[in-house]
Amino acid sequence: MFVATISEAEADGRIAEIYAAERAQRGYVMSGTQVWTARPDMLPAWEDFFMHLRAGTSLSDREWILVGLLASLRVPTSYCSSEYGRRAIDVLGSREAVAAFVRDFRRCGLPDREVAMLDYAEKVATRAWAARQEDIDGLRRHGFSDVQIADIALAAAVRGFMSRVNDALGAEPEAVILDRDPALRALLAVGRPVAVPEPSAG
Repeated sequence: MFVATISEAEADGRIAEIYAAERAQRGYVMSGTQVWTARPDMLPAWEDFFMHLRAGTSLSDREWILVGLLASLRVPTSYCSSEYGRRAIDVLGSREAVAAFVRDFRRCGLPDREVAMLDYAEKVATRAWAARQEDIDGLRRHGFSDVQIADIALAAAVRGFMSRVNDALGAEPEAVILDRDPALRALLAVGRPVAVPEPSAG
């Protein structure tokens, strides 16, 4: 990272609790978590906000992941694109499906409802000022409630905010989130270049 942060060995209080919970869940502490301790009071505040947003969202897991992946690609950020690309393998069914999504989400076989959702998420991630009533009306016609529409905007916007902080302060993706397939790994590296994982022994 580009700035001083709090290591696991140095952490105490809420920061230590957040680190411990993440290590228990993932097996490691993400640099994208640690980077927020460049201003120590921000990690607990950010964690509380993000967990509240995620726990209360009206979007399905699939919708949350697809919006997160698209927003990450459009920032563009290699870290979050790699993380959400990894998650998208399960919801889209294969690495090939994720690659097709990255190339053109409008032509990868998604239902019209999801394409409409992602059209709006793309606008939020890249030019939110261009959003119009027509966008909202179109989402309503596809069956989205106003709460769901707000959650699409929140999911896309928060991903952009998080990704920009991570990149600006030098958070680097962990090798475990980089896909083992070189072609997909390269497709997801839309921002800062990522290190190529060392081949495993044996």
